[in-house]
Amino acid sequence: MPESRKGRTRLGSAIATGSRPAPSESRRCTSLGAATWLLSDTLRSFVPAPGNSNGVIPSQQLAGQPQMVASALQVGPAIESEPTLPLAQSFVAATGAVLLAGAAGRHRRGRRGRKEFRSASVAALAVGESSLARHRSDTSTTPKGAARGSVLSLRAVPEGGYCESPNECVRRKTRTVTVGAVKLGSDHRIATQTMATTLTHDVEATVAQIKQCADMGIDIVRITVQGMREAKACEFIKKRLLEDGYTTPIVADIHFTPKVALVAAEHCDKIRVNPGNFADGRKSFDTIDELTEDHIKEAQEQIEEAFAPLVLKLKEKNKALRIGVNHGSLSERILFQYGDSPEGMVASAMEFAEICRKYDYHNFVFSMKSSNPKVMVEAYRSLAREMYKRGWDYPLHLGVTEAGGGADGRIKSAVGIGALLLDGLGDTVRVSLTEDPDHEAAPCKALRAAAEAAVGKGVAPFEEKTGRLQGPVARRECDFPIDIPLNHDGSVLSMLPAEKVNLMGTQALCDAVGLRLRKDGDVQKDWKSVDCCVILGELSEKGAENVKLMLQVPIGVVCEPGPNVPEGATVLLAAGSVSSPQPERVGGYALTFTGEESAAEIEKACSLANPRFAFLKPASQDAVTYKARRFFALLGQSAAIARMPAMLWFSYPKVEGFSEDDKVIRASADFGSLFVDGFGEGILWDSEDLDAEKLRESSFNLLQASRMRISKTEFISCPSCGRTLFNLQKTTKRIQARTGHLPGVRIAVMGCIVNGPGEMADADFGYVGSGVGKVDLYVKYDCVRRAIDSENAVDQLVDLIKEHGKWVDPPEEDEEEVTIVGAVATA
Repeated sequence: MPESRKGRTRLGSAIATGSRPAPSESRRCTSLGAATWLLSDTLRSFVPAPGNSNGVIPSQQLAGQPQMVASALQVGPAIESEPTLPLAQSFVAATGAVLLAGAAGRHRRGRRGRKEFRSASVAALAVGESSLARHRSDTSTTPKGAARGSVLSLRAVPEGGYCESPNECVRRKTRTVTVGAVKLGSDHRIATQTMATTLTHDVEATVAQIKQCADMGIDIVRITVQGMREAKACEFIKKRLLEDGYTTPIVADIHFTPKVALVAAEHCDKIRVNPGNFADGRKSFDTIDELTEDHIKEAQEQIEEAFAPLVLKLKEKNKALRIGVNHGSLSERILFQYGDSPEGMVASAMEFAEICRKYDYHNFVFSMKSSNPKVMVEAYRSLAREMYKRGWDYPLHLGVTEAGGGADGRIKSAVGIGALLLDGLGDTVRVSLTEDPDHEAAPCKALRAAAEAAVGKGVAPFEEKTGRLQGPVARRECDFPIDIPLNHDGSVLSMLPAEKVNLMGTQALCDAVGLRLRKDGDVQKDWKSVDCCVILGELSEKGAENVKLMLQVPIGVVCEPGPNVPEGATVLLAAGSVSSPQPERVGGYALTFTGEESAAEIEKACSLANPRFAFLKPASQDAVTYKARRFFALLGQSAAIARMPAMLWFSYPKVEGFSEDDKVIRASADFGSLFVDGFGEGILWDSEDLDAEKLRESSFNLLQASRMRISKTEFISCPSCGRTLFNLQKTTKRIQARTGHLPGVRIAVMGCIVNGPGEMADADFGYVGSGVGKVDLYVKYDCVRRAIDSENAVDQLVDLIKEHGKWVDPPEEDEEEVTIVGAVATA
């Protein structure tokens, strides 16, 4: 062995045992080894000894693993070559990060300081471990059963923070995970998924439904496996599918029952486990008042005891796993440590992933679902950041859980899933609808098409100072005009051609913008009325009268310049056309920008027109997410315009062969990818294929899904499965009919207790199946009425809403009313 390598080996042993090597041995080490020793030695001085009141993390526990440092120093002469300099710098920087974390930890007290220290130590040293693994010799020993290259080589955290690029859609590089006949990962097409709603022990019905879903284009189907009867049925389901020529992989959905998972793993292609209830499933939230490192260690050991047998079984059978975290079913311990937060979701997932990696099992994917798209997006982004830091490349399964049905469910799913796909995140998708599972195929395929169309498109690099890439940020603070009735939580705008406005009677005008017309001629706003109407073209005198009528209601009106534009209307100007100062007028001006302007061009146009607000109206929808992010970044650079409201005006031309799902989902992904980050104060959705009422309804739904403007009752309803204890679709419709007029109230409708009561945290009231013909009612986390007969449960839910002061009587139809557009049927 060369002398230099002997020195490194002895140095590695010294570090592993905590002793200092002889000076002669230190001198034989490479500069990397010396730097590592120096930092490691210094690090030990910052780490309190076991039992020290400053903390409880001993030096030998530092993620670290002295063995990792030792093996790093044994990689041989190749590490001395010049190309390894970045590697050395990365490793030293990682160790330095731990130093800083340790130093900070000394001056903090309590669990928060220890947690930050521990997290920084694990993340930083994991980077070092993964980076050095790449340089080990090809002849190094591989554990029995482990695939070569199972440890990812170092990849620096990208400029995008949580994604590959901040200015272009680049798909995140992920490993291939094999799920039966389907492969997941960045080298493969995004896969589509759904979940059967049949009773799994009914083999004939389940096989028929899986085949129906496969025929609609679904790649993978999940089934409920809640007990041994269902687990044993999986054998016959798989056998029947293969006999009928269907290779569609089946996934066993497991909650609470590790032993059942072991049986299902014999026959299913993949197992989904929920970390919140696989081994730590207590669903009370007030039994822990203190949590020590010993408590955490004990809980993690219990998880490993329950989970490791499944990991080993899946590894032996070459089957796949999904670590599927749900926001609504985090364990009490995780909630106590991290709160009801994306950070807690990531921590829960990592505990299970570390067990998989401990046993050299890597055929798994992650999911981080929530019924709240904003929480869901941030959870996936946080997970992606953490994986970049650790050098991991596991695929992501995307989904918004309990999205509901109809347009609401599709839009809510598109906001969350679409926002991630347009950033290059995601390898498989499921749109959870309270409908038959084959109905999920079209929106899944529409989201995949949107993602595929976005890849490779973007804008030139730009500087983004909002902090968005590092974590969630607050919405922009804006100065809204006092003479235009915009909604501060998000405005809905519509567009009409002047040639139509010039010919419209009052009734037609009201229909077009969602107003209500009474028999006495009075025109009133309805809850689905637009806030502002943009009229393109030259107004006639008749058209001007219609504009005045709208202004009196009031709703805002924006018109292109012309002789008949009435006072009070806002004049619309293209930013590039403004070359001189514009005169002051009531209603002022609105400017349209394409998103391709420079900072100087934006500031000049605004200084000349002093606009009430702006529109971002790109010439095409290509890379619109990145164009908009750049535009808002430029607005923020100038104090004079940083607080100017900006509406998103996106136009979608007719596309041959596009279904309604395609149209709604593509636009919802575009708008939603910006609204979840606080970009845009309103929406003008212009589409040749959707009528005015559909566009208005979808616009309100999109703002609500983005957690901006709450205009109606929100229903969080699960998609149903074999655990469901009542007819979920019919029950949800009954509840919607009774309570759909309560803006701002959130009601969860759950078929069983699997995702509750945690999901109740995002709802004001919960309706949860608890037994055959029985329902439990919740207020937030708390079950307040148990085992109610299902025949009376909706009435009791209404009573509960009244008791808590959230009820208002539904509006009665006015006898004098000609029509109410949207909310009530035509008289």
